[in-house]
Amino acid sequence: MVRWLCSLVLALSAVACSTAPPAPALSPQVLLHDESFTKPAQRIDARDVFALDDAMRNHLRDSAKGSLFIQNPAEWLVQSLYRRGDLKLEYDTALTRNAAQAFDARAGNCLSLVVMTAALAKELGLHVEYNSADSEETWSRSGALLLRSGHINVTIGRRFIDRPRGQGARSWTVDFLPAGELQGLRLRTLDEATVLAMFMNNRAAEALARDATDEAYWWAREGVLADPGYMGVVNTLGVIYQRSGHARAAEKVYRELLRRQPDQTQALHNLAMLLEQQGRRDEAAPLRTRLAALEPEPPYHWFALGQQALQRGDARTARDLFAREVARADYSSEFHYWLAVANYQIGDTSVAQRHLERAQALSTSRNERDLYAAKLAWLSQHRH
Repeated sequence: MVRWLCSLVLALSAVACSTAPPAPALSPQVLLHDESFTKPAQRIDARDVFALDDAMRNHLRDSAKGSLFIQNPAEWLVQSLYRRGDLKLEYDTALTRNAAQAFDARAGNCLSLVVMTAALAKELGLHVEYNSADSEETWSRSGALLLRSGHINVTIGRRFIDRPRGQGARSWTVDFLPAGELQGLRLRTLDEATVLAMFMNNRAAEALARDATDEAYWWAREGVLADPGYMGVVNTLGVIYQRSGHARAAEKVYRELLRRQPDQTQALHNLAMLLEQQGRRDEAAPLRTRLAALEPEPPYHWFALGQQALQRGDARTARDLFAREVARADYSSEFHYWLAVANYQIGDTSVAQRHLERAQALSTSRNERDLYAAKLAWLSQHRH
């Protein structure tokens, strides 16, 4: 959690819900530079990710009286995640929460909700497996960062003592996407160490989005130690070095990534940008050529051109460019919002309202939903 056209944008792999491409393990000590970063006041420890608090334990204890819980705790847990009046979780990408935080908020992104579900399941002695879903990658922005997201879910199996004789062990895959979006997805099992690295990677990227570079380093460091073979967190470590002025360390990370994955587009983009910033354009040129061949129209390409058209007062061209971005990334609330803006500027308020409603429906955080609701209310008052 990049690949894009602006020199201010860095490529990160995997925020919110992450995928984990296989890669040979790296030596963490080769990559880490603790001496260059101030330790944060808050505790950053992989052991906290799945830790239960008293509220979670009390929830399990108080629920143990129900007949379904006694007969089949796995099925009870799955039902409690969706049942109104019970946990009834809300999807929210504002922050990657650990298990206790997600339980307290009753909300989280898919990684947070998977972590919380797994923590509860393990407390009940249930079998837990993590799955990476081979779905189409999605992109989002946070300030000067472009973020790539994938998807993860969790499978819960019965305890051995609960499995009926003569029958296979039944399991339940818990996913927080709508059922229609799950059809045809291929799942790949992940180690818990990789899930921990994903979590740390997300928190590092969220810290970077707040310009908290020192904090971001320690999150990424914990992720690299959890699973040095997870390339997403290694790339994020390179971004942290690059943004904090440690160019040599960043270059070393990117070149190691490309040695292992020569067509890794985020590392290609980031290394090319790093070399260009140092005036080493001759070295960057072949990287740009390879990147253009791998990715001729990178994420946010048409969106960026649309923004430029708006800035020069050409709303019709902006509308057409935003529409091209929406056509290939209909999931983005941001693209629909700016398509609404362009349509409003050319006087097509009915189309503007439709895309603004779509932006609100696609919002992945409470703050974003509230923002688009306010804009819709304003548009309803002024559309005539």
